[in-house]
Amino acid sequence: MKFSEQWLREWVNPAMGSEALGHQITMAGLEVDAIEPVAGAFSGVIVAEITEAVQHPDADKLRVCTVDAGNGNTLKIVCGAPNARAGLKTPLAVVGALLPGDFAIKAAKLRGVESQGMLCAASELGLSEEKDGILELPADAPVGTDLRDYLKLDDVSIEIGLTPNRSDCLGLAGIAREVGLLNDLPVCAPPENVQTVSTNEAVTVELRAKERCPRYLCRVIDGVDLSRPTPLWMQERLRRCGFRSIDAAVDITNYLLLELGQPMHAFDLDKISGGIIVREASAEESFTLLNDQEITLGEGNLVIADHQGPLAFAGIMGGADSAIGEGTSRLLLEAAFFAPEPLSGQARSFGLHTDSSHRFERGVDFRLQRRAMERATELLLDIVGGAAGPITEAVSEDDLPAPAPIHLRAARIERLLGVVIDDATVERILRGVGLEVTSVDGAWECAVPSWRFDLRIEADLLEELARVYGYNNLPVTRIRADVVLPAIPEEKVRLKQLRRALVARDYYEAICYSFVDADIQKQLDPDIAPVVLNNPISPEHAVMRSSLLAGLLRSAQHNVKRQQPRVRLFETGLRFVPGPEGLSQRPGLAMLITGSLAAEGWAEPSRNADFYDLKGDVEALLELTGDAASFHFEAGERSALHPGQTAWLKRGDSTVGFVGALHPTLQKDLDFDLPVMVAELDLEILSVAVIPAFAPVSRYPALRRDVAVVVDKAVAAGELLANVRANAGIYLQDLTLFDVYEGKGIDPARKSVALGLTFQDHSRTLDDNEVNKCIQQVIDSLKENYQAELRG
Repeated sequence: MKFSEQWLREWVNPAMGSEALGHQITMAGLEVDAIEPVAGAFSGVIVAEITEAVQHPDADKLRVCTVDAGNGNTLKIVCGAPNARAGLKTPLAVVGALLPGDFAIKAAKLRGVESQGMLCAASELGLSEEKDGILELPADAPVGTDLRDYLKLDDVSIEIGLTPNRSDCLGLAGIAREVGLLNDLPVCAPPENVQTVSTNEAVTVELRAKERCPRYLCRVIDGVDLSRPTPLWMQERLRRCGFRSIDAAVDITNYLLLELGQPMHAFDLDKISGGIIVREASAEESFTLLNDQEITLGEGNLVIADHQGPLAFAGIMGGADSAIGEGTSRLLLEAAFFAPEPLSGQARSFGLHTDSSHRFERGVDFRLQRRAMERATELLLDIVGGAAGPITEAVSEDDLPAPAPIHLRAARIERLLGVVIDDATVERILRGVGLEVTSVDGAWECAVPSWRFDLRIEADLLEELARVYGYNNLPVTRIRADVVLPAIPEEKVRLKQLRRALVARDYYEAICYSFVDADIQKQLDPDIAPVVLNNPISPEHAVMRSSLLAGLLRSAQHNVKRQQPRVRLFETGLRFVPGPEGLSQRPGLAMLITGSLAAEGWAEPSRNADFYDLKGDVEALLELTGDAASFHFEAGERSALHPGQTAWLKRGDSTVGFVGALHPTLQKDLDFDLPVMVAELDLEILSVAVIPAFAPVSRYPALRRDVAVVVDKAVAAGELLANVRANAGIYLQDLTLFDVYEGKGIDPARKSVALGLTFQDHSRTLDDNEVNKCIQQVIDSLKENYQAELRG
């Protein structure tokens, strides 16, 4: 919301400067984003009148103007503006004037003709960016008057960034109400004058969607003259609030939008057939908006229609077919209240965002429409003339908001704000907010005003007291509480432990959106139909992720494109997986590595990370559970992963994750030059740990035996290890796979696997015979199950 400080001070005028006012508003929760002058820095510019304009003798595009500068001064000015003409009043920068950019005006000769100043365009004075000629001033502008004084340009525009809950401040009336409350000053609003009805012409209104539009008002204004220009004072106020002047009818509705916060619209009455119908659109109903955009509506959209078709997209934008034009002489002025929730997102679904939709989506005062109608009628009659008809109002009282009263306890103020506020101050603040306050025993019953949609519970009133009383005035006290430290169960691996373990292994944590690109989601999980967002913030965030890898791949792609030679990322979060029983939200952990395994340095040779590097990092996480032996990897296949470099992580018979290399096709599509390794694990399973149990350290020596066996290449090393553990006996303490060999001296269809077995007992020293017996059991089992042969 952007507004003129001078305009605000006509409503309420606190004794403070612009900066202090901006700070006060900010501290009250209406954050000021910018305070900017409404015009450039200039001096020596006056109001002048062109009395004669003749063609320059030596230049086709120049005119020699005789200008009345006031006080009997007549000057010759050479001007190239196409609208320079006799009788026009316009700004004149006299010799010695200083324009924005420190541009000094001097006497000069243009093509042999002396020029004693410069006639100024609005852009040359920092008033606008338009460059369509010199600025035209009203015919009654006093010649010789300083332009800054005439236009009251010693003003600033204040722009505030409102949070969605403060829709009441999307009009100058709401901001003035806040400033008056903060400074304990009365607010001088324009008088509410009921306009005289001078014609009986009226239009009927039918509400067919009462729950979405419970109040609609309209009024006929007959005999208007839209050739009359919008007064300069209104044009200036609109400009200082960021609006461009169009014509008197549009300017007045925009003025009411800014003044009271009530969106309004004016139709050409001669283009309306029958009465007004507020209804939901029919399926595939289309019409053209004022911005020439043709839209096709559905049954969920609301329209203002006549008996032939839509006139406006309700609460958002009017239609081109009923727009006012140069020949319009009869207006139908409308003001309505639309329920915020059903309207939310309607404009965005068509790529629109208008000042009307911005306000209606957040909530407009549902009792403001008649006041706005009378005020707009008053301005129209004063500016473009005409005769006003009676106001036609259709209302469904049962569908209007009915804010429940709020009970505020005095004891809660001291307890939650930490300060004692006397009852008189509490009541002054609450009434200043607009509440109707009734005092009861140690509390207040507060009726919520129609413009405060955000006040619903007691905490909202405490917030109002805090911000108006002043956050800086609240005492700084230490928080005291009886803190009971929660027990940390040992059978659970905390997320913090997993994060620290990954950071220690040189990973960076990424935090990605839960909604991702539909294309990459389909490539990762083609069998899952993801949840589609109704109003995505962009096409790249259109569906809810069923895999955390969608976001990690985009993050890695972003880093690689910026010359990062080594990317190691992880993320924890929810995956959204539709199923027969509804949407399942599963916590997961995803990891990604690509590029160099280690940072560049002289200590070790450089190589790129591979499948086994990531698998080792996953195994390091499994060790945190204290039960890594219960997990095992199995070769498998998964969409988007390399078929020869993919493994499922299992715990018993349950699959709890996977590790693999990105499929070369997807790797190419995402512009990765080097292989990308990814893993995704079930975070709930990974969080389950085994409670450590004490075991004494054996005082007796351990015996190690190394065994090398030759088996088929298809035999997985994990199967061999599991078989050895099952047959080595109770004295086996450690089992290590320390070599796998294929090559010279080995059958090409087979491989050599070398195992180290360590035996130990806690009560005595084992002898060689006992250990040899265990080794023989292992060898016999490997021969029987895998046709293994001892390697000599």
